[in-house]
Amino acid sequence: MLWQVYDTAIPRISQYLEQEIAFVRDRLKKNDDVLELAAGYGRIMKELAPFVNSITGIEISGNNVSFGKEYLGGIPNTALLTMDVHDIDYCNRFDSVLCLQNGLSAVRADVPEAFAVKVIKALKKGGKAYFSTYHPKFWEQRVAWFQEQSRKGLIGELDMEKTKNGVIICKDGFRATTHSAADLEKIGRSTDCHWQIFEVDDSSIFLVIEKRD
Repeated sequence: MLWQVYDTAIPRISQYLEQEIAFVRDRLKKNDDVLELAAGYGRIMKELAPFVNSITGIEISGNNVSFGKEYLGGIPNTALLTMDVHDIDYCNRFDSVLCLQNGLSAVRADVPEAFAVKVIKALKKGGKAYFSTYHPKFWEQRVAWFQEQSRKGLIGELDMEKTKNGVIICKDGFRATTHSAADLEKIGRSTDCHWQIFEVDDSSIFLVIEKRD
């Protein structure tokens, strides 16, 4: 189950997860309508719901959505939908769109500049999109986290000879890639929007894109 990934015994991973949420939470407004892409079972949604008007999550796994609806039970301003994020077609709907925790890699956005166009379309004028990736200084901690997941049986055994340069590879063929700060900058430059890069906690790098008025 996905929740086991985040039930970590590694304090530095817990800090990373908390700091990603805090970075976004501190920039949201109480009247914001928020969309989270690849929302899993609603872990981030639950943390942010008290601080916004509404938060909608898109998740491709029906199992995650079923679990998430129980996990989010009783929180009236949340909605978790089963959908492929590549199929979104919202227009001027949300104040913020979130693609967090290495989300571009998780959703396999092979042409991230094109994916960003869909995300920006979903924003209201003046709205912001948040994309995050791993900081290169976080590599050792990230590998340790994936090793923990392997011990739990959530993924296969890591191939330590091939695991390098930001890519984690398991002996069963599983691959976890990432995007560099330069990759995020390239996405920002491809838009007709104001954008900024932020380094957070030596664990995350954020690209924040603001849709022009």
